[in-house]
Amino acid sequence: MKTTMKTITRAVTLAVAGFGMASANAATIGSTDVKYTGYIKVDGIYSDYSNGEGHPLNRDFYVPSTIAVGASDDDIGGRFDGQARQSRFRLTTNTPVDGGDSITGVLELDFMITKGDYDNERISNSYLPRMRHAFLKYKNWLVGQTWTTFMDVGALPESLDFIGTTDGITFGRQVMVRYSQNGFDFALENPETTVVGVGATDDNSVPDVIGAYTHKADWGHVKVAGILRQLSYEVGGIDASDTGMGVSITSKVKLSDTDDLRFTFFTGSGLGRYAALNAAQGAVYNEETGSLDAIDSTGYGVAYRHMWTDKARTSIMFSAFDADAEQVTEVTMVDYTDKTYSARVNYIYSMTKTVTVGAEYAYAKRETDAGLEGDMSRVQFSAKYAF
Repeated sequence: MKTTMKTITRAVTLAVAGFGMASANAATIGSTDVKYTGYIKVDGIYSDYSNGEGHPLNRDFYVPSTIAVGASDDDIGGRFDGQARQSRFRLTTNTPVDGGDSITGVLELDFMITKGDYDNERISNSYLPRMRHAFLKYKNWLVGQTWTTFMDVGALPESLDFIGTTDGITFGRQVMVRYSQNGFDFALENPETTVVGVGATDDNSVPDVIGAYTHKADWGHVKVAGILRQLSYEVGGIDASDTGMGVSITSKVKLSDTDDLRFTFFTGSGLGRYAALNAAQGAVYNEETGSLDAIDSTGYGVAYRHMWTDKARTSIMFSAFDADAEQVTEVTMVDYTDKTYSARVNYIYSMTKTVTVGAEYAYAKRETDAGLEGDMSRVQFSAKYAF
């Protein structure tokens, strides 16, 4: 009975710690240290599109490939969306093991699922939670789902948008096995091929192979990453494959005590879903030859941040993406993304250590393989409480 009551007491302590004040978000259960962190974020977003009302996903955050295109502006008015879906909860555990080491476990959730049957804005604004991260670390090893090794979270700008310089980044979360030592990372990660006109195939037989090196110094850091992956499409009588490969170079440079510059660049063949939130598919299937041909793509982003005071700052961002499907097919693909770019500027103010508010303006443009264009103008206001 004493043991049971002790367990219940610890569970209640953890619940109170997790949902209580910011200074009480940690507890110990047995030999395991548990920490509960995250934030509540509320956004007010006004978006004006040249064509249509905007894709449901793009109404919440910028997704380059979802901007509708057309021969001319359809003169439809702007749309306003209020949401708190980006709110995030993270549970981190540390358990000592023999030899003085420890095992770290992380589970993180938010509510940014695609609008569908289980969420709505009609009455309840209900949204299902989704798993962002779920991994464990022991010594130099990481196993589980987290940011792809081909990505550099440290080079992302401070933006009210979910990402910011979306056109010019490699991005993804997936299951992997990663080994890290002395700035080097080597990982085998969950594969997936995207094909023009088909979407995701789920036909890969080997994992994506990614290697990276990060150099850190007083001035900031630079990361170089490379990827080698299989592109595969098997259905009916089709059995086609190709090889994808690419490189990413990212950096954050401290220019002064108040200024920094963040830079991202990637280029490669068959990057597909890794590049700019899958702005362009990784390959195209050629029915005449029966071959699967990787599509080249390149992107870059730059962000400059200036601290006005220790509480106020501004970031100015620009990013661009380009896909070269013309190299592998002579067929004009009307809705296939050829080029995108976006620019944004914001003002962010931290009222306290835990409460931040801000405003941001963004402009983005998309062009398809057929030469059709569409653009988006957006004003966003956000308030965030971190704990």
